[in-house]
Amino acid sequence: MSPSPNYEFQEWWNKQRTDNEQSDHHLLQKSAFLTVDIQSPTSAAAKDRSRSARQLSWIYLLKFHQITHTVAFLTNGFISIICTANRRITTASAVPRFESRFYKIIKFFLFISVCLLIFELVAYFKGWHFSPPTLESEVEDLLEYVYAKWLVTRANYLAPPLQSLVNVCIVLFLAQSVDRLVLVLGCFYIKLRGLKPVAEMDNEQDDETGGGNVDNFPMVLLQIPICNEREVYQQSIAAVCIQDWPKEKMLVQILDDSDDTDVQSLIKAEVQKWQQRGVHIIYRHRLIRTGYKAGNLKSAMNCDYVKEYEFVAIFDADFQPAPDFLKRTIPYFKGKDNLALVQARWAFVNKDENLLTRLQNINLAFHFEVEQQVNGWFINFFGFNGTAGVWRIKALDDCGGWLERTTVEDMDVAVRAHLCGWKFVYLNDVKCLCELPESYEAYIKQQHRWHSGPMQLFRLCFVDILRSKVSFVKKANLIFLFFLLRKLILPFYSFTLFCIILPLTMFLPEAQLPFWVVCYVPGLVSILNILPSPRSFPFIVPYLLFENTMSVTKFNAMISGLFQLGSSYEWIVTKKLGRSSEADLVAIVENESTPMVESGIPRSSSESGLPELNRLEMTNKSLKRRRNRLYKKELALSFILLTASVRSLLSAQGIHFYFLLFQGITFLIVGLDLIGEQVS
Repeated sequence: MSPSPNYEFQEWWNKQRTDNEQSDHHLLQKSAFLTVDIQSPTSAAAKDRSRSARQLSWIYLLKFHQITHTVAFLTNGFISIICTANRRITTASAVPRFESRFYKIIKFFLFISVCLLIFELVAYFKGWHFSPPTLESEVEDLLEYVYAKWLVTRANYLAPPLQSLVNVCIVLFLAQSVDRLVLVLGCFYIKLRGLKPVAEMDNEQDDETGGGNVDNFPMVLLQIPICNEREVYQQSIAAVCIQDWPKEKMLVQILDDSDDTDVQSLIKAEVQKWQQRGVHIIYRHRLIRTGYKAGNLKSAMNCDYVKEYEFVAIFDADFQPAPDFLKRTIPYFKGKDNLALVQARWAFVNKDENLLTRLQNINLAFHFEVEQQVNGWFINFFGFNGTAGVWRIKALDDCGGWLERTTVEDMDVAVRAHLCGWKFVYLNDVKCLCELPESYEAYIKQQHRWHSGPMQLFRLCFVDILRSKVSFVKKANLIFLFFLLRKLILPFYSFTLFCIILPLTMFLPEAQLPFWVVCYVPGLVSILNILPSPRSFPFIVPYLLFENTMSVTKFNAMISGLFQLGSSYEWIVTKKLGRSSEADLVAIVENESTPMVESGIPRSSSESGLPELNRLEMTNKSLKRRRNRLYKKELALSFILLTASVRSLLSAQGIHFYFLLFQGITFLIVGLDLIGEQVS
């Protein structure tokens, strides 16, 4: 049965046609009137033009003056920009061979992307995107034949292997996402059940009584490894020396590896100041500085007097433990002879300093709140963070002590202790103040060491893991979760999927990357990562984009560590600025005042910790100068992603276009060093 005619629509259509015809008629009348008016010049108009000749000459002179002024202004501005860029932009003088090779590969992909984009733009404007030419039909010119041949080649030979790689990366991505989800669920379980480690304490060692019997306190060695860290040595030494622990039961070792004689003199003076206050503190400086931090700690542990001590607490030069740090960590060792390590959580004094520190805080909050806590509670193993931890010296000796074979000596000794059967405890409620790197240059150097070192260690200890006497579950956790999934697969798929495969799928549309892989799953993973720091939720989009940007550094470090390429064994001390919160400085000053009064030593104004640290902070601020470095790999990748975004715009792929556009802009911002604090 045919549908009944729609008379209302017919009436509306007729009315629209009538209105359009009337509007067209009025337009024709207006154009005719204008034509007549223009084509009939009058003598009065010519008279006016003859009268305004002198006025026109002045107008031309004024315009010429404006043009010359504009050219001069633009020239001065251009010269000023060049001078500023020359003053602020620096490039690395020596680039490792592997990094230069890696950069050449990225440049090759950029060249291919630009060529393909130009080719696709020509095809788009010729209409071949809407009616693709084929080899069977007649082609008009050589370019059309080449494009038809390209379509067949990419569909039959290039897209299938790329699609296979896409599928592999999607599987790895989903596996890593499931791992994150399981960790978050485990953290929720710990929070809901109120689970936390329990310490056995004597009444004499309770915080309220203060430990009436000194003999009940074990001997503790406190170590501070330092290397040319002028900005932070003072506050770290002060925080360690005011520990609420019997002075005769603790010894502070200042392990100075500085090659700057001025820094050595400053640290020696600081040590002498605390020695005068009755603190057992010694200064050590190695003549042969091999093995970086591991060699420094190994040399200190070889001293004869170390045998008298039962525990050793390690703090990096920028860490400031609270006065009750030892009283809140040492009691967990009592009654647990198989406990090797008590690890405290890091807290950051400058987490809100700039966007870079905020994004770092998200990652490290998830690491400590979720990863360390879940692994510590369920399997009694996690990677030692290298600082803010207390080791049983017997456990260190049992697993071979500090080794210099990798740049992650902390993870190395933790894995070996775990294979020897020792257990670890993580304390999420015991926090130790420290600093985050505020410049991108310092941050990528730190991340390079953190991601190349685990691959060095995995290559060296893989056989030891298989031969160890631990259970099969612990071996599988070490190999598949601790090393492969979280240290190798994560940087591999993050860089390959979002920086290489996604742009290639824009030029090879026969290989499809589902939109949920680009949008939904990364968004869900970012939400999981940001849960431990809920105040950072407004930064979830910058966090997602920045993590993908950092994947190039992490992937480069992972490959160099796995295959011993480039600068995998390079150790560069992370640049810190010596920031401290005002409350911490006041607490140090208040604690410093007590022993000075008791010992009767006169206290000069220059010995106050607060004026010294404030003066040091002002000196740092006055010496700061903004400088930018150009990061070539990030810049090249930004151009790859931006060219791919233009190609996706031709195909009307909305989600892919926006992701590529914003990711390319993020790479560009990072490549120009416009994130974080630039410090000379």
